[in-house]
Amino acid sequence: MQGSYVTEFLGDEVIHDIRNAIAAAPEANRAAVIAHLRLPNGKYFDVAVHRQKQGAIIEFEPSLRRTQPLQLAREMIGRIKDINDVDLLISASAKLVRTVLGYDRVMIYRFEEDGSGRVASEAKREDLESFLGQYFPATDIPQQARILYMQNPIRVISDARGLRVNLEPELEEREAPLDLSFAHLRSVSPIHCEYLRNMGVSASMSISLILDNRLWGLIACHHYAPKTLTMSERIAAEMFGEFFSLHLLALKQKRKLDVANEARRSLDRFLQAASLHTDLDDILTAALPEFQALFACDGVGLWINGRWTSIGSTPPKGAEDELIRFISSVADGRIWSTKRLSEDYPPASAYFEDVSGVMAVPLSQLPRDYLFFFRKERLQTLDWAGNPEKTYETGPLGDRLTPRKSFALWKETVQRQATPWRDSDFEIAEAIRSATVEIVLRHNELMQEERSKSDVRQRMLNEELNHRVKNILAVIKSLIAAPSQDEVPIDTYIGSLRGRVQALSHAHDQLTRGGGGGTLHDLLEAELLPYRASQSSIEIHGAPVTLDARAHAVAALVIHELCTNAAKYGALSRDGGALNVAWEEVDDGDCILRWRESGGPVVGPVGRKGFGTALIERSIPYDLGGTSNLDYRPDGLNAEFRLPGRFLTWEDEPAAVEPTVAANLTPEAALTSLAGLPVLLVEDQVLIAMDAEMMLADAGMDNVVTASSSTDALNRLKTFTPSIAILDINLGRDTSVPVAEELLRRGIPFVFATGYDDRSVVPDELLSIPVVRKPYDSNALMKALSDRLTASTAAQ
Repeated sequence: MQGSYVTEFLGDEVIHDIRNAIAAAPEANRAAVIAHLRLPNGKYFDVAVHRQKQGAIIEFEPSLRRTQPLQLAREMIGRIKDINDVDLLISASAKLVRTVLGYDRVMIYRFEEDGSGRVASEAKREDLESFLGQYFPATDIPQQARILYMQNPIRVISDARGLRVNLEPELEEREAPLDLSFAHLRSVSPIHCEYLRNMGVSASMSISLILDNRLWGLIACHHYAPKTLTMSERIAAEMFGEFFSLHLLALKQKRKLDVANEARRSLDRFLQAASLHTDLDDILTAALPEFQALFACDGVGLWINGRWTSIGSTPPKGAEDELIRFISSVADGRIWSTKRLSEDYPPASAYFEDVSGVMAVPLSQLPRDYLFFFRKERLQTLDWAGNPEKTYETGPLGDRLTPRKSFALWKETVQRQATPWRDSDFEIAEAIRSATVEIVLRHNELMQEERSKSDVRQRMLNEELNHRVKNILAVIKSLIAAPSQDEVPIDTYIGSLRGRVQALSHAHDQLTRGGGGGTLHDLLEAELLPYRASQSSIEIHGAPVTLDARAHAVAALVIHELCTNAAKYGALSRDGGALNVAWEEVDDGDCILRWRESGGPVVGPVGRKGFGTALIERSIPYDLGGTSNLDYRPDGLNAEFRLPGRFLTWEDEPAAVEPTVAANLTPEAALTSLAGLPVLLVEDQVLIAMDAEMMLADAGMDNVVTASSSTDALNRLKTFTPSIAILDINLGRDTSVPVAEELLRRGIPFVFATGYDDRSVVPDELLSIPVVRKPYDSNALMKALSDRLTASTAAQ
C-alpha cells in the first residue's frame, strides 16, 4: 500500500465520512470519532481523526461490539451524581469503574503536596494484595509524564509486553516529526511499560482527574492479562472522568466551606464564653481542646505571659522555651509554619518523631504570645497496607519501579517531615488569630486607665479583620469564575455571582468605616453609580437613615439584585427609562422603601423565578422580619419593602434629591491607551493574581509578569521593564514598599492595591500614590491604571 492514495482502499463514501470528521475536529486534543464504520472489505472499524498542522491522523480499530459511549457514560455518571461526600465518592467510583470496565484492579490515586502519590481508594480481585494507603515517590510519575496526563486525559495500554511498531515517515516529513501526543494507539514510554511489568501487570488504563487546571490524581486500572477496551468504552471512561473531576471539585469546595463554618461557630462559642470571664490565661487554656478540634493536628500549645500549657504531642518539657524564642525571631508577629521543623530549627532533631510540623499563631500585635499547633512526623501516622514479604519482577532498569521499592524510596524522601499545612488550615488559623486578638484587646482595655486608647485598638482590629475578609472575598470571586451547571448561560451566571460578591464587599466597607452600619442613601448611590452614565433618569430621596450591620448587609444584596434586573430587563436597560427610589419613616420607626420603574420594556407575565428574584422577595422578611411586595406592572416594576425600626437610626435633616450625573469618560475610552503595555503585578495570593491577570488580558495587556514577594519582584525588574505596575501593599511576610521605591527611582508609574481602609504601612513619600481596593473590579482597575499613566505622562 506504500505510495497509494487512501481513496484506493477506503472508497469515496468512507473518505466522505472522514472528511466530515476532520471538519468537526478543530483541535488535536479532541478527536472526532466515527463508531462502527463499515469499510469496503465488509469489516467494521471504530475510527478516530485528529487534526494536525500538516494534515490529519486517522486511527482504525476493529469494532469488537457496538456500544453507545453516551449511554454508558450516563449510566456511570448516574451512579455517583447524588453522592455528597468526598470520601464516599472516591470509594464508590473505584468500585463502579471496575464493575463496568472489568479490570482486575482499579485505584484512585491522588497526588500529595510534595508530588508523591497515595492510593486513596481501591477495588480489586480478592486474591490480589492491597495497595490501599500506599505511597509512591514523585519520581514514579515524572513531571513530563504529568504534562502528558493533562494533555491526554485517558491513556490505555492493552499489552505491556506488546511490540512497538515504528512509523516510517516520508522523506519530506523527517524535518517535522509527526506529533502523536493525542493518538489513541500510540505506544507509551518503555519505562512505564517496564513499571507495569515489574508489578506483574499486563494491561492498564488511566483517567486523568483535573481540578482547577491542575492534575489532582488518576483513576488507575490494572489487569493481569492483556485487555483491550473499545473506543466507545474509552470515550465513556473519559466523560466519566471529567464529570468525576467536576463533582469532586464541588464537594471539596463544599467541605471547605463546611469546615470554615464549623470553625466560625466554634470561635463564636469561644468568644461568647470569653466575654463572661476576666482571666485571659484561663480562658485560652480551657479552650485548647476546642482549638485542637478545628483542624488536623496532634498537639496544641499555648505560650502566654511567660507560661506554657500544652495537650497532645508537643515538644518535651523544657524544650519549649528555646523553640518559642526561635519562632518569635522568625515569625515577626505573623502566622508562621513549617513541615520540617528539624531542618529550620536543628535542636528539634531530638524530638522529630513527636514534632515535625508547627504552625504558630500570634495572639497579639506584639510577637510574644503564641498559640501553637503541632504535627508528628508523617511516617508515624502511616499503616502499611500490603504484604511486606511480597516480591516483584525486576526489569533492566532495576527494581526501583515496584510498589515495595517505590514505597521505601518515598519513606527516604519524607523522613523528618509532617503532613503539609493546607490553605484551609491557614484560613482557620487566620480566623483563630482574629478571634484571639479580639479577646486579647478586649481584656487589655479593661486594664487600661485611659479609655481613649480603646478606640485606636478597635480600629486596628477592624482594619486587620477588614483586610482578611476582603482577601477571602477576592479568593471567592476568583473561585466562582468556573463553569456552571445551571440552566442559565455561563457568562450570565458568573456575572451575577461577581456582582453579588462586589455588593457584599461594598457593604463590608460601609460597616468598617461607619462603626457597624451604613446609610441607605450611600448604599443606593454606590449601587446605582455604574448606571448614571446612561440616558436613563435616576432619582433617590428620603430622610437620612442609618442601617445597622445586619440590615445593611441584607439591603446591599437586595438593592444589587434590583439594580441588576433593572439594567437587564427594566427601566435602566434602555434610554429614556426612569427609576425613582424613595423612602420614609412610618409607625414605630419602620422604613418603607419604594422602588418605581417606568419607561422600560413592557413587562410580561413572570415565569419561573430565578435565584435573584427569590433573594429580593425573601431576604428582608426572612433575615429582618420585614415585608417585601413586588408588583410587575406592564409599564415597569413597582416594589415596596418594609425595614423594621429596630435595625434603623433616623436623623432630622432630609437628604436632597440627587440629579442624574453623566460620566465624563466611558470605560472604552479609559482603556484605549492600555492595550499592549507590559505590566508588573505583585500579589501574594495566587487566585487573586490569576483574577487580575485575566482582567488585564481582557483589556489587551497580555505581557504581565507576576511576582509573589518584594524580593521576587526586584529580581524580575533586573530583566523586565514594565510600563506600569500594580503592587499589593501587604505581601504576607513583607510589603511592596521596596518595589515601589525602585519603580519611583526608575520613573515607572504604579498603583497600590489593598484590602485595608488606611495606608499606615505606606511611607509618607508614597501616600500620594493611588490605591485600588480589593476585591478587584475590572472597570475600577482599568480606570486607575489609565489615570495613573495619564498623570505620569503629564508630569514628564
